[in-house]
Amino acid sequence: MFTFANPQSSSAQAQIALALRVGLGLVFVAGGIAKLERLLTPVKAKGIVDQYVGPLGYINQTFLDWLFASPLGMVLTPWNFLTALSAFELISGIMLVAGLMVRPLSALWALLLWSFVVSLPVVTTPGVALTAKTYQSPAEFIQIRDIALSGFFFVLYNLGSGARSLDAGRYLMPETLGRDWEPMGLLLRISLGAVFLVGGLFAGYDNIITFGAPGWLLAIIGLGLIAGVGERWFATAACAILLWFMLTKLLSATGVIAFFNGVKREFALLAAAGAIAAFGGGSLFALGKMQAALAGWRGTYFGSRAEPARSDHRPAS
Repeated sequence: MFTFANPQSSSAQAQIALALRVGLGLVFVAGGIAKLERLLTPVKAKGIVDQYVGPLGYINQTFLDWLFASPLGMVLTPWNFLTALSAFELISGIMLVAGLMVRPLSALWALLLWSFVVSLPVVTTPGVALTAKTYQSPAEFIQIRDIALSGFFFVLYNLGSGARSLDAGRYLMPETLGRDWEPMGLLLRISLGAVFLVGGLFAGYDNIITFGAPGWLLAIIGLGLIAGVGERWFATAACAILLWFMLTKLLSATGVIAFFNGVKREFALLAAAGAIAAFGGGSLFALGKMQAALAGWRGTYFGSRAEPARSDHRPAS
């Protein structure tokens, strides 16, 4: 089914970077438009602000105090903070799709996405009776897609701006930096695999994304991607599930903005899955190499006395 495509080639890496760049850019274009539409509409503004700062919002008390009860609160309010962040999302998303300042934006978002993980209000203490509904699964599980996006951004940072980018066409920067695909393929497949593995193993728990698919199926796909065995097949299966999920969202969407906002992260996941299906996920830390590695470890630690290392200054006898 699959034809061999060499991910070490400059042309292949330029196409992978293009796919990741557009997929990641659409995340922020869709999210920025959806939030700004509500923030800039007076009758909707209070609702979205309450959505972010309430018990089921996305900002915990530590970050609320740091942002609005500290000296920063002299210039920040929840509304202008969210408006500025949403505008930055939209602008940076457009720049990514167009291929402008791709590497600086990739480095920034790769780190900034983790703030969405640590700022989530979560209560997981056993036996605690909550007086208000909030998140009750680990933040890393709820925000596993943002963690995956961070991994994608690190891959994009190392690949370069990719094909059809303004960075290359207008500012004469290289489309790709010619990096070794092995570590980048590993990061890409582990980042994507983690989304499916968490969705599969913890399906049915609070706010765990499953794409409407059975947990066992997601777990198998996640394990296959992480193990690096037949990962192109598993990535193809991931593409099918993501496309089905996006179709179901389209059929039930109340509008264009609502649809794109509801599947914004899936654009990036689909781009990563497509890249792995087309070019593979590298051979580092692949399960297929485990037998040889275990044999080497047994020989080192449990075999006969190891031969001492020879000095560079003393020839072997």
